[in-house]
Amino acid sequence: MAAISERIEKMAPSATLEMAKKSRELIEQGVDVISLSLGEPDFDTPQYVQDAAKKAIDERYFKYPPVNGYLELREAICHKFKRDNNLDYKPSQIVVSTGAKQSLANIFMSLINPGDEVIVFAPYWVSYYEQIRLAGGIPVIISTDIDSDYKVTAPQLEEKITPKTKLVIYSSPCNPSGSVFTKEELLSLANVIKDYPSITVISDEIYELINFDGTHQSIAQFDFIKDQVIIVNGVSKGYSMTGWRLGYIAAPQWIADACTKFQGQITSGACSITQRAVIEAIGQSTDKVSYMVEAFRERKKIVIDGLSQIEGVICNNPPGAFYVYPDISYYFGKSYQGKTINNASDLSLFILDHGRVSVVTGEAFGTDKNIRISYAASDETLIEAVKRIKEALSLLA
Repeated sequence: MAAISERIEKMAPSATLEMAKKSRELIEQGVDVISLSLGEPDFDTPQYVQDAAKKAIDERYFKYPPVNGYLELREAICHKFKRDNNLDYKPSQIVVSTGAKQSLANIFMSLINPGDEVIVFAPYWVSYYEQIRLAGGIPVIISTDIDSDYKVTAPQLEEKITPKTKLVIYSSPCNPSGSVFTKEELLSLANVIKDYPSITVISDEIYELINFDGTHQSIAQFDFIKDQVIIVNGVSKGYSMTGWRLGYIAAPQWIADACTKFQGQITSGACSITQRAVIEAIGQSTDKVSYMVEAFRERKKIVIDGLSQIEGVICNNPPGAFYVYPDISYYFGKSYQGKTINNASDLSLFILDHGRVSVVTGEAFGTDKNIRISYAASDETLIEAVKRIKEALSLLA
């Protein structure tokens, strides 16, 4: 019998998808489980975007699109960058892919040689680590905690740079912590990067629109390092289009060309109907989707207020995305019915088994004291979920 490749054998599965799978299996068995493990808005895609997709079908957009995306879409993305971020890009610098996850894979596979180091700010999105390893790179983790609001500082970044450093990657707003870098904090990081012209920064901005405290800030705004920055973005989160599968990058021309070349051998262009719908989505003012942000703001309050009533749970007030990332290390060493909680993974499974709520262990995101709770659910669901979590944790002694 043939064996699977070593690269797949060594690859860890996505922890968020694994927990979602466990939840679905229990639900299929008739168990009442509340799933707060996936980063998926619970809103429908806006009607005007749906209508644009229907129009694209009527207009018979059925053929292969260009590998890097329709020109009209890449022009619309350039307009979005100018309108929303005051950033200038040419359509040739945009590459449209089947989700931001593919955009990231394109970048890693196009830029990393075996042994190259990639500095990763932790907590980090689960797929960064495995995609870097798949490309032959070495993840170099900078750890943070709740005391720093889960944000890396310039001195920490400087300390990790070596002659082997090829890339730096982070997300803001951050998945899983919800933390958001300010303009001043990004400037301090940019001032480190500028001294290393061979290093490229990947700025994952997929949660750009879900920002509760003000205007989104991109590290690409600093002209002196813009040619060292790749922006990754998409429509899954801000437009509730997770199933439509479309992400994109804005990058220096040579990187955009490399990613297009790689994508041409993997998937070619993203879905034609989705692309036409996204032209309409990002062409409209972001005010048209602000109702989702306001709902998330209220939901965050529900969850944080509820968690603050649970002994030993330490939670900050994240200004972006739709997650809370509490420190739950207080429960390590406690037990129930002979089962001892040794780490965040144990606690996540305990909450699922005894509270019937699905969350994700912080170990999947590079920190070992946390769990990630998504509040992309209704008010009533969140109130019940926090109640169940509190009751489950009260069993531990």
